[in-house]
Amino acid sequence: MNFARRMFSADLIRGPRLAIFAMAALLVAAVAFAACGDDEPSPGAATDEPSTKLSGSIAGDGSSTVFPITEAVAEEFGKIHDVDVTVGISGTGGGFKKFCNGETDFSDASRPIKDEEKDACAASGIEYVEFQVAFDGLSILVNPSVDFVDCLTVDELASVWKPDSTVESWSDVRAEFPDEPLAGHLYGPGTDSGTFDYFTDEINGEEGSSRADYTASEDDNVLVQGIAGDDTALGYFGFAYYENNQDKLKLLAVDDGAGCVTPSRETILDGTYSPLSRPLFVYVAKDALARPEVAEFMRFFLTDGVPLVAEVGYVEATDDIYQDGLVLIP
Repeated sequence: MNFARRMFSADLIRGPRLAIFAMAALLVAAVAFAACGDDEPSPGAATDEPSTKLSGSIAGDGSSTVFPITEAVAEEFGKIHDVDVTVGISGTGGGFKKFCNGETDFSDASRPIKDEEKDACAASGIEYVEFQVAFDGLSILVNPSVDFVDCLTVDELASVWKPDSTVESWSDVRAEFPDEPLAGHLYGPGTDSGTFDYFTDEINGEEGSSRADYTASEDDNVLVQGIAGDDTALGYFGFAYYENNQDKLKLLAVDDGAGCVTPSRETILDGTYSPLSRPLFVYVAKDALARPEVAEFMRFFLTDGVPLVAEVGYVEATDDIYQDGLVLIP
């Protein structure tokens, strides 16, 4: 700058033409200096691309209830990193079998891990971290043609689903219901499903205790299609599968003694949809979590992935729950 001032002063003495030339040179220098400043990023500026793009593969399996969340998170994560995340739906129990055999990096679960599953993991040297990722309201569904019922009590559900059930028709559930067939028109998760475990525990009073003569599948989409195509059908599965198929299904309220309550984001989160509100989990092997692509996937799951929970039809956990999970990631 001092050099420019000296040049400008000299040119004023030599004449107006040189002075104009010098002034132009000074302005060019000032513009060039400002342009160099513009190359610097502004404070707090963000870029779309991560500083380090990860690669590799991550394998998961487990709950069909949790699957829509994990699938959505994996898809978005794959847009940022070259990481292939595969997710199976063999059910919570089936997923834990693979997980504790060391076949997968993570396991989706619609219930907490059981003691025998903990023992199986320990026997294989599999240590794990539990992450809560959402809440669900296990939902009771009928075909839209079933227009005579909007709510069932816990006792009525038990009368249908308990192992020694004698319910053959809707009139056996409640006398004022029509004598339309129900036996042979029931749909629910298979025995490897965490939803099956949770439902039988809460409704029948004993986990795994259920009538066997129903259409069973660990794939909730199969149950959706079954109920949608059966005029007298009754079944149960996760809330998201109702949310995404409302035009094919009718949702029932449940009365646990405090009145009929329909599952919704509000009633699931505050627990008034009782007793079928429940947390959803992802279990990750510690060895897998030590890999950068797995650690970043779970970090993404509990941050940028959180809005996807509601998008697929479930209920977000609280910020505190997600923060508790983030501190467990190395």
